Amino acid sequence: MADDNFIDFIKICCRSGHGGAGSVHFHRDRRNPKGGPDGGDGGRGGHIILRGDRNKWTLLHLRYRKHVLAGDGGVGGASHSTGANGADVVLEVPLGTVAKDAETGALECEILKHGEEKILLEGGKGGLGNAHFKSATRQTPRYAQPGIAGQESWKILELKVLADVGLVGFPNAGKSTLLSVLSAAKPKIGAYPFTTLKPNLGIVSYRDERSFVMADIPGIIEGAHEGKGLGLRFLRHIERNAVLLFMIPADTDNIQSAYQTLEGELHAYNPELLDKPRVVAITKCDLIDEELRKLIQADLPDDWKVIFISAIAQTGLTELKDLLWDQLDLD
Repeated sequence: MADDNFIDFIKICCRSGHGGAGSVHFHRDRRNPKGGPDGGDGGRGGHIILRGDRNKWTLLHLRYRKHVLAGDGGVGGASHSTGANGADVVLEVPLGTVAKDAETGALECEILKHGEEKILLEGGKGGLGNAHFKSATRQTPRYAQPGIAGQESWKILELKVLADVGLVGFPNAGKSTLLSVLSAAKPKIGAYPFTTLKPNLGIVSYRDERSFVMADIPGIIEGAHEGKGLGLRFLRHIERNAVLLFMIPADTDNIQSAYQTLEGELHAYNPELLDKPRVVAITKCDLIDEELRKLIQADLPDDWKVIFISAIAQTGLTELKDLLWDQLDLD
């Protein structure tokens, strides 16, 4: 998949269908030339519906669909016949998609399960036919209701990746390398910042044929919550993760300071992120000897859940998976 094929944000104009008009009609046949009103109701306008699809990982298929128009309801007919409902438009979206009002930013719905459907815009109701307006003093009503107009609005669809474990770290912290070693995912890897420009998901195999999903997400920098770097594009995806794996290279000048910066960016974006279970992985431990490792360990807070790993040398990875599984509590 090309780098520009991952689309996690789109803005579309949606218009639901207008309701059909009710009918003004009177029953007529050879035996009853002056029958009563029998005009049917108009059909409802088409809805615009979001439906979850676990086989989709991006909003790319909606990128160039700027206008989504549902069908209008049909006009009511004779003999109390209701007009046809307008054709609904169903937008298939990846799990984790959030819909917002483009003008107010208000959250309207979210899709979390395969096959789950939410109405994004309701179609207008059909008008009542003249049969509804018959009374003892009004035997031949010659009017019916018009259909209610559909709604038109700009909507924002955002994808927030669903994963059990989210990798949190500065650019070039070894996140992509770890994901490539633990799973079959093949993210782009390079020795320079922002190698990863889009989230990558990998299924990590665990004991007894169990597994969990890990997400490698573009690296965070100081000021990310203000939109610096890849900023909000990164932080949006962290919200869905059950466990956060903070990754800090062993050759970092001040590991605690780096951790506090990462923690601060998450808190500034959404304080609730810090309620998630956290594990700290000191990466690239193939670059340090045992003596330096012990010194680093002694300098870290006792309440941290810390593990030393090297994705290149493949050391500490089994212990890392055990620790993550305990935090996920999936048993």
